[in-house]
Amino acid sequence: MSFQIIEQAKKYDVCIVGSGAGGGMAAKILSEKGYKIALLEAGPDFDPANPEQRTQLRWPWESPRRGASTFQRSFGDFDMAYGGWQLEGEPYTKERGTEFDWFRSRMVGGRTNHWGRISLRFGPLDFKRKDFDGKGDNWPIGYEDVKPYYDKVDKLVGVFGTKENIPNEPDGFFLPPPKPRLHELYIKKGADKAGIPMIPSRLSILTKRVNKKRQACFYCSQCSRSCTVYGDFSSSSVLVNPAKDTGNVDLYVNAMVREVTTDENGKATGVHYIDKLNLKDYKVKAKVVILAASACSSARILLNSKSSAHPNGLANSSDVVGRYLHDSTGASRMGFLPELMDRKRYNEDGVGGMHLYTPWWLNDNKNLGFTRGYHIEYWGGMGMPSYGFGFNMEALNSLVPGANGETKKAGGYGLSFMEDVKRYYGSTLGMSGRGESIPQKDNRCTIDDKTVDKYGIPVLKFDYKWTDEEIKQAAHMQDTFEEIIDSMGGIALGEKPGKESNYGLTNPGQIIHEVGTTRMGDDPNTSVLNKYNQAHDVPNLFVMDGGAFVSQADKNPTWTILALAWRASDYLADELKKGNV
Repeated sequence: MSFQIIEQAKKYDVCIVGSGAGGGMAAKILSEKGYKIALLEAGPDFDPANPEQRTQLRWPWESPRRGASTFQRSFGDFDMAYGGWQLEGEPYTKERGTEFDWFRSRMVGGRTNHWGRISLRFGPLDFKRKDFDGKGDNWPIGYEDVKPYYDKVDKLVGVFGTKENIPNEPDGFFLPPPKPRLHELYIKKGADKAGIPMIPSRLSILTKRVNKKRQACFYCSQCSRSCTVYGDFSSSSVLVNPAKDTGNVDLYVNAMVREVTTDENGKATGVHYIDKLNLKDYKVKAKVVILAASACSSARILLNSKSSAHPNGLANSSDVVGRYLHDSTGASRMGFLPELMDRKRYNEDGVGGMHLYTPWWLNDNKNLGFTRGYHIEYWGGMGMPSYGFGFNMEALNSLVPGANGETKKAGGYGLSFMEDVKRYYGSTLGMSGRGESIPQKDNRCTIDDKTVDKYGIPVLKFDYKWTDEEIKQAAHMQDTFEEIIDSMGGIALGEKPGKESNYGLTNPGQIIHEVGTTRMGDDPNTSVLNKYNQAHDVPNLFVMDGGAFVSQADKNPTWTILALAWRASDYLADELKKGNV
């Protein structure tokens, strides 16, 4: 390397890259055990209770863009995500025909500051799907291996829900769930009629206090803005802050990690990062390195960490790093319920997410034309009003004649505009499927040697295609959505997506659940990590993010990332005591 690297004098026990779910958990567990930690984050420090950073309970006029989205604030100025699918000076490339979209969040706590808090355990079947359908691969661990850590996460973080005794939807330690809102009761009425289950959601939002530093949710419905009273789960407030309180964590912010450094034997010695503010290169030394930068970012770091001992990238003798990349499937539909027109106005904000959801209900049906499954998420109600549904309002009015039998034309402004908003406010609802795709070896990210970011680091190139399995799953989602909407007496809005659009199947990466790039397994020839998230090739290197996943399940990955990171941190601490690492 031709550039000068400034070496930090201090040598840490552990260097952790990434402060989201996995990195935050590792920092908390290991710092509380007395280990000295360097925690590196590619974005700035963040605390939702900081008045200068708070977006919760702010009015639209307090934003220079009235809260609107921008190139690098994809979900809007009030959504607590410093990042998006495109970042200035940080490109990524795609193979021809690939539509993968890569979301990155640059801030302490990462994506956990703005996620939906859907906190589902993988079930026994989810770890061993190959035994059931013969596709993909089994995990090297089972539900019973992870269950004690799911239990610990439930009790530490707090998750509401109800015990349902559904075989592949494991129950946990639940706080009381909030009551369903009116639109959810209507959806449940339709789902019951269609024979589709709906149960209370399982979200990591406090309906009761779990400790003195975190208050219960006060139902402002703005969880995407990150909570000023720490009533929901964000790594920044629930994991990183307590880790820093131990006095054993040095937090490095705006630290863009280029590579893991190694010695002549290929053992990890620390990391090399670029300070994003002064653009100088630094080296942090540590006995152990944990990558938790997100599945694709961790893979990028490993693939860029080439040496004579690791010519194909660090921990990549198997050529598996970057492979088996997969994201959740997703498709959506909106509906309109005439019975909810001209609603009485009252406060029904609730939590910042759904109060009811549908778990996958057809595990025993092998005649669907596809394997694996999906759950359904719902939305609607009386949130901030908006006007229009993305199609002809006059056509909608023709479906709902007034008391005298006459239809009303759509108004465009003034009094007529106000009347339309009041008429339809609270009468729309929607649903989204979130499903499991089958990991494919050739769905992957690699290094594009022809392109670097503004820090001089080679970028990722994506190669990803959906299979017929995922497309057929999306078709089933659309049929289910229409059945539920029809059963509740509603009207499905817009044209039903067809085969030409893959039945509305979203681009991979759009659901932001990408996992699998450094998957675990017992065979070093077909996996990167062992069952404790430890690299087969480099014993003092661990990966504690979604990259370790062998398969996704239809569940959101965060709860499993947290549980596996806790489990791996306990294992690492034990190995350090034994002198094995």
